[in-house]
Amino acid sequence: MRVLFCSSEIAPLAKTGGLADVAGALPKALARRGVEVRLAMPAYRGVRLPEAHPAGRVSVSLGGERVEGTIVEGRMPDSGLPVWLVEQPGFFDRAGLYGEGGADYPDNLARFTFFCRAVQQWVDRGGWVPEVVHCNDWQTALLPVLLKTEGPGGVATVLTIHNLAYQGVFPADQFRLTGLPASVFTIRGLEFWGKVNLLKGGLYAADILSTVSETYAREIQTEEFGAGLDGVLRDRAGDLVGILNGVDYGVWDPSIDPFLPARYSADDLSGKAVCKRALQEELGLPGDPDRPLIGMVTRLADQKGLDLVAEIMEELLDAGIQFVLLGTGEPRYHRFFEELQARRRRQVAAALRFDERLAHLIEAGADIFLMPSRYEPSGLNQLYSLRYGTVPVVRRTGGLADSIVDTTLQTLLAGTANGFVFEPYDAGALEQAVRRALAAFQDRPTWRRLQQHGMRADFSWDRSAARYLELYARARRGPAG
Repeated sequence: MRVLFCSSEIAPLAKTGGLADVAGALPKALARRGVEVRLAMPAYRGVRLPEAHPAGRVSVSLGGERVEGTIVEGRMPDSGLPVWLVEQPGFFDRAGLYGEGGADYPDNLARFTFFCRAVQQWVDRGGWVPEVVHCNDWQTALLPVLLKTEGPGGVATVLTIHNLAYQGVFPADQFRLTGLPASVFTIRGLEFWGKVNLLKGGLYAADILSTVSETYAREIQTEEFGAGLDGVLRDRAGDLVGILNGVDYGVWDPSIDPFLPARYSADDLSGKAVCKRALQEELGLPGDPDRPLIGMVTRLADQKGLDLVAEIMEELLDAGIQFVLLGTGEPRYHRFFEELQARRRRQVAAALRFDERLAHLIEAGADIFLMPSRYEPSGLNQLYSLRYGTVPVVRRTGGLADSIVDTTLQTLLAGTANGFVFEPYDAGALEQAVRRALAAFQDRPTWRRLQQHGMRADFSWDRSAARYLELYARARRGPAG
């Protein structure tokens, strides 16, 4: 089967979050199963490919204005899979992927319309024609609309929702940039409360829809989690499938991780203590092996439960923990953690930046990993934490609910416990879950059992890839109705 995997970011070429990790790992797992897979992504500033060469030119009409670009062919640096980069310096040679300084680029609709139309045009030329185009999130959601409306025919489409909160909503007067007929700007198309909604158009146009966990697939069909599109998703419930994201253990495994000062495994955890000491030293915290260290690697946003964290942090620090955080996001959270670090310098370290190496070291060096999300479509860090022997504390939502089993006497005896779970979105419930984890940390045999059970779990992409293959076959048969 020939599959074109389209994403606005792909690790290790370009990354702002978990989408890039998925887009970097799933195609490799598909290729191992015999799929002839290619990838497509914008040619952002600084992206370099082995064996890269210009393959041809594209010319796209955006609101009557012709915009030229180049398709650059090359190979992924880690897997060798073929990839198309859509090069258009005016759109993509910028400091950010989607925006700068906390603000989106105002021409994002034009930028990603160009990307989608360039891919469509290149496919239509017939050099290599996929049987399935797998699109991801709003930045590529226009492709199913274009392929359904304009062709080429015979190409099935799958659209994966990684986070429904981000939909690509723009003023109605920008619809002309898509080049689509007015008949597509309707309630069963791109129209959304008088605006353009790229994701909504893709949800109606794609043959099959998927999202990144079974629980999230159910949640987004409700008013609470549907972000205004729950009705659309209920309409397409027969074509919506939840598949939990996997982990690329070639990248996220402490026994081979090149970012760590010491390697370790479930059978020999001694290297984890070395990583904890290195993390404390690097971030200026006292090197105390017995003091519980809680880590977070996250986008600084309410979605991630940071309002709950802020509410209980003083109580946890008074209980003697150390806390490390890596991430960027809303300015008010930057200020909060900067001030907290200034006041509690021997207990708090906040690295307000993107740093892949430090993300690996936090996964390895922390004892407990915190993910109290308001909603979490899939989550990857709880899966990374399991493999690194860092016990997660999570809220029961989305992929967190599908991957973390709360520690109770029964689950410990059954050997299924791998973390601590709370359900009400409430600071008191979060604090209670953290305190249960801190109590377990003092019981070293229990803690070791939790670590080892998590480290031996298999959340590899291979099993998820098998389900995507079934999904592609369904897409080729067409939507349910």
